[in-house]
Amino acid sequence: MQEYIVSARKYRPMTFDTVVGQQSLTTTLKNAIHSGKLAHAYLFCGPRGVGKTTCARIFAKTINCLSPQADGESCGQCESCRSFDEGRSMNIHELDAASNNSVEDIRELIKQVQIPPQTGKYKVFIIDEVHMLSTSAFNAFLKTLEEPPHYVIFILATTEKHKILPTILSRCQVYDFSRITLSDTVNHLKQVAQKEGYTVDDEALKLIAEKADGGMRDALSIFDQMIAFTNGNLSYETVCQSLNVLSSEYYFRIVDLFLENNTEACMLLLNEIIQKGFDPGNFVSGLANHMRQLLVARDESTLPLLECSQQTRERYCTQAKKCNFKFIYRVIKLANDCDQAYRQSHNKRLQVEICLIQCAQITQGEDEPGSGRSPRRILKPIFKTQVQAQPAPQVSVPASKVGVSAPKFQSTPKLATVKLSNLGPRIHNTVNADVAKDKEEKQVTVSPELESPYTENDVIFQWNRMINAMPQEQKAMQIRMRSMTPVWIEGDIYQVTANNAQIAQNLNNMMAGILSTMRQNLKNGKFTINVRIAEAQEIKRMISKPEMFKAFMEQNSGISMLHKMLHLELI
Repeated sequence: MQEYIVSARKYRPMTFDTVVGQQSLTTTLKNAIHSGKLAHAYLFCGPRGVGKTTCARIFAKTINCLSPQADGESCGQCESCRSFDEGRSMNIHELDAASNNSVEDIRELIKQVQIPPQTGKYKVFIIDEVHMLSTSAFNAFLKTLEEPPHYVIFILATTEKHKILPTILSRCQVYDFSRITLSDTVNHLKQVAQKEGYTVDDEALKLIAEKADGGMRDALSIFDQMIAFTNGNLSYETVCQSLNVLSSEYYFRIVDLFLENNTEACMLLLNEIIQKGFDPGNFVSGLANHMRQLLVARDESTLPLLECSQQTRERYCTQAKKCNFKFIYRVIKLANDCDQAYRQSHNKRLQVEICLIQCAQITQGEDEPGSGRSPRRILKPIFKTQVQAQPAPQVSVPASKVGVSAPKFQSTPKLATVKLSNLGPRIHNTVNADVAKDKEEKQVTVSPELESPYTENDVIFQWNRMINAMPQEQKAMQIRMRSMTPVWIEGDIYQVTANNAQIAQNLNNMMAGILSTMRQNLKNGKFTINVRIAEAQEIKRMISKPEMFKAFMEQNSGISMLHKMLHLELI
């Protein structure tokens, strides 16, 4: 049986050109070798598995090459290159500082520094995980690092640059390695799969690259694991199953349900995801990322930011066309808020369910039941201002009401502040007392041609505003008018219902002032209100608090039992 070598070792780069994702650093090193301007100490730092130690070995091999090429690469044919490839080179020494971090280990290294190379030009010492050296070892190493023999080059490698002493950093040329991009990782994995004869799916390789998080060594290790699991036939579904990653199909489905306002199906889909063993918190994070992909897919100029296969890209673009920017932004905001609250929530599943319910109601109409939105409220300025009154308009009154005097309350528009609560708007009058008591009946003229649009909510708001502006002497009529709500009949005609003929007559007596005030506030000269007397069966008798409490106890046996046990009395 042939000896098996893992892909991370088998396909380890042997030249600068084969290093993946670090083109700027390899170009700098090649130019330095070609020009002969070599430093005595280098520090390679960056995340794990991005090529630090690999570049250090290639650098050590290249500077000792007996026949270097014009582009700064090693020839690979000379005795020095062959000895390096076969692992028998005496000019390259590697030290693992994680297990050799004492002062004695550094002293032993310093002794080896004093021996010149037998073949080749340089003696290279590669110290991996150098941040693991003790402070005493660092101090013992300082002098040699600063002034080594001319034939010695130190290459230090670390994943935690912040742990290196400043005195060490100042003596080295620092090279910061970056994470390998998703596209570079996928392309490299594809090349490995082609050389090995494996059948792979681009989406499966992308998922492996995402799991590796910018580390090529991790990507190749996961790749080998998936090959063993699938016998050389990598598909997106099998990789999702093996890595326990939630398929993107769920995110496409949940967004379609959001757009359909199908709250019940969203809850069932979340339950299906949880039953498969996936964490709801990870699902919410994935949802936010999916919405980001949709946001990118909506614009042609940002499509290059969408790193996926052509088939998946077309699917993102198709779904993105169904979503407007407001919907996408809102879902991202809700998902991020849920992600932050999820860690501290005691009922984590409920937290995610509330998020999905809110997302499913974003595109639901304001007037539809269950939308979770209250009626539109118009917030007025809270500053106290006085509006200059103008002459009253000429209001036509039906013939049956000719001779009726104008209302006695002040009809000049007054400013009110609105306090929003769960029970609807509560309006508090903030009018100056002197203005409210002004006995002059001044009204503002509204042109009959003025037809500003308004809604039924606007009419109710202005009706309550007008009632709260009535003077103290008409308190009784004010209380009766609070129980009336204007109801739309047709066009610009609304109707209020009075409990008896006397209230209706009083209301008709005030109609000129009412119409003047309502038309001015609504900015519509055609607005009209009619008064209707309620039928006998429509009149509801006012019940007292004891009667209300008695009815409440009859409906709730628990309250009745509590009343008897504690001998409660209604105050």
